[in-house]
Amino acid sequence: MEADQGIGRAVAVRRLAGYGMLAGLLAGLLALPLACTAGVGARDSADWLLSEPVDLDDLQAPQRSQILAADGSLIATFYRQNRVDVPLEKIAPVARQAVLAIEDARFYEHGALDSKGTLRALMTNINNSGESTQGGSGITQQYVKNLLYMNAETEAERLEAVATTPARKLRELRYAIAVERRHSKDEILEKYLNIAYFGDGAYGMEAAARRYFSVPADKLSLNQAATLAGILKNGNAYNARLNGEGARNRRDIVLDRMAELGWITWEKAGQEKKKPLVLDLTETKNGCTESKAAFFCDYVQREILANPIFGESEEERERLLWVGGLKIRTTLDWKTQNAAHKALLRHVPARNKEKKAAAQVLIEPGTGEIKGMDVGRELGPNEEPGKTWINFAADASHGTSVGMAAGSTFKAFTLAAAFDEGMPIGERITAPVAYAPTGFRDCKGKNVSDTTQLRNSSDGEGGRSFSLLTGTWHSVNTFFLKLEKEVGLCDTVKMAKKLGIRRADGKPLQEYASFTLGFNDVSPLRVAAAYAAFGARGKYCEPIAIKQITRTDGKKIKVPSANCEQVIDKGVADAVNHVMSGVLTKGTARGLGLGRPAAGKTGTVDNYSAAWFAGYTPQLASAVWVGDPRGGYSNPMTNVCLPTHCGGPVYGASIPGPIWRDTMVESLRGVKAGGFHRPPSHFFRKGSGEDSVRMPDLRGLKPEAAISRLRAMNMDHRIASAEMHSRYPEGTVAETSPGPGASIDPGDSGVTVVLTISKGPEEHGDDPRPPFDDGGDDPFQFDPPFPRNPFSEPFFTR
Repeated sequence: MEADQGIGRAVAVRRLAGYGMLAGLLAGLLALPLACTAGVGARDSADWLLSEPVDLDDLQAPQRSQILAADGSLIATFYRQNRVDVPLEKIAPVARQAVLAIEDARFYEHGALDSKGTLRALMTNINNSGESTQGGSGITQQYVKNLLYMNAETEAERLEAVATTPARKLRELRYAIAVERRHSKDEILEKYLNIAYFGDGAYGMEAAARRYFSVPADKLSLNQAATLAGILKNGNAYNARLNGEGARNRRDIVLDRMAELGWITWEKAGQEKKKPLVLDLTETKNGCTESKAAFFCDYVQREILANPIFGESEEERERLLWVGGLKIRTTLDWKTQNAAHKALLRHVPARNKEKKAAAQVLIEPGTGEIKGMDVGRELGPNEEPGKTWINFAADASHGTSVGMAAGSTFKAFTLAAAFDEGMPIGERITAPVAYAPTGFRDCKGKNVSDTTQLRNSSDGEGGRSFSLLTGTWHSVNTFFLKLEKEVGLCDTVKMAKKLGIRRADGKPLQEYASFTLGFNDVSPLRVAAAYAAFGARGKYCEPIAIKQITRTDGKKIKVPSANCEQVIDKGVADAVNHVMSGVLTKGTARGLGLGRPAAGKTGTVDNYSAAWFAGYTPQLASAVWVGDPRGGYSNPMTNVCLPTHCGGPVYGASIPGPIWRDTMVESLRGVKAGGFHRPPSHFFRKGSGEDSVRMPDLRGLKPEAAISRLRAMNMDHRIASAEMHSRYPEGTVAETSPGPGASIDPGDSGVTVVLTISKGPEEHGDDPRPPFDDGGDDPFQFDPPFPRNPFSEPFFTR
């Protein structure tokens, strides 16, 4: 059919010679309305009609945008008009025939307008006092009308685009002439079939085929094609879903018209008309609410709507997203996203009687790419159980959350500041039972001291000496307050800022003595990004969710950069990693290790109003928050009962830690493990060796007593596989490695003491070696023993 109907561009150009005469005739017929509206005569009207509109290149049919995961799979679709543009060859020939038959059978034979039909309609309309009552538009003019309407930005412009007046007809004709000059008939038909409205929110043949019949346009049958062609007369009135009888009647009219033209036989038309109208509806989801990564999707949406890089005004950015036909390739990794979602719901179900919530963000160190983000609820009205519009994982600019106090996760910044000033791991500070932070000044030099006595969780953690290592492992509040005073409050604040920490509400960080205890309200996104910088050996990257945006024409749009920068020395980051690795093996999160090198920090907020865990490996960093959306201070997490924790207060290691561990284990499955770098040697000694700890003499002790003393020194142990004869009673410790008196760096958490058990003296004599005499020194003077509960935390935060 196309070969017989096709018309070459040369023929179209020759036909334009006749437009001048036709334009003069039309101008004469419509002299009055044109003179009133444009103030021009017949000759000027003809010139205007044949001139090309200057805005023709700016007119584009609205397209739907797609947000894609890193692997290219679909996350969500955004559209004001559900449209999928396809080339003409992707539309079934029978569908093209059906549309031409009922809309413009002579399309391939006439130019920008069908002179017979148009003149007949114009004369009829003029005889009706200038009011248009009869149509005559061909495919090209219908395309133009749709295009002008869809690009109208005001109600007045939309009304003008569909006004039934001769002036509107001439405007359409002017654009149609320009379109026919630029494009072949096949190209125009393709554009029309991609812009026309088929009812039920479906624009274009492809979207309509999927909406009504769940097939692509190139698979449409004759019956289906005739149904869609019939809807074109009025997409609302002949909506096949809402008005099946009307749609079927229109289908039959199309079939009869195709038979009249000889494009199908009358017999075939009769057979098709007997068939019932069978629909197979497909709903095209719009927006983030039904996405499997709803809160990540919402984050991307808000990034585009809020970032000036995507347009100067909010209206411009909104139009870009909803009608720009963008392909938005993001950083989301489905394995990570699904692992986070599963872990959150396992520990804090979306609909729990305690009404608690949880949020998690996972970021790749060294790139800033957000690999996963979830809130563990559905995106929707807060009034509905298990739903929320608030993205607790992000800042207010990307999710309306004003943030939450981060607890002891902030202690990492004080630790980093201490290392940045050259303080060794073995530096010791006596932590009192209670401490009133005096002598603190903010970055403006203002005194911000406080007479309030801040305490630890128990008297057992007060009045003792801790190194940077053990003070961090056990998250001792008074230790960190005194450490912050020594390194300087302002230096701690500056370190946090270097690592991207800022308040979720956009306001400046508050600088008080308790800064290290994490009272500032921040988002998990910011904490995860900061900890990712430790994993990347001091390289901080701004969190990014978008990798690439492509327009429909294939051109790329500039996207926000991670702006990665080395903000702290690699050795400083290595020291932080070394110390915080022990939190998972010997500290407040003992037992939450991943079976690969990892580091992290617990955080429990004052009055148990919330709990956190932030941790990382060199490949992935994550921050988890668990709290109450209604306000933690009035709804503390004490005596709550959730699937994996029931009774007692919730600490950082109680629920957030297991969420983090479950997510990380699944996310990193199959990923090669990489270790942290050992810190420079100067971090292990103060220079004189005075900070080293001597190995105590454990010989003759029962194994339980020996192990207890080693644990008090935060040292690992193992029992030798073979026993030995010795002068010590059977069943007691016969020998240790390292031996009694050996010097051990307090920062070396890699030492494992091997205990060999005695078989008792041999018959021929006792072990001649005398017991080790340590001169009466207390081997625990550096790290005194204290009651150890892996889940216990100081009162304010841990």
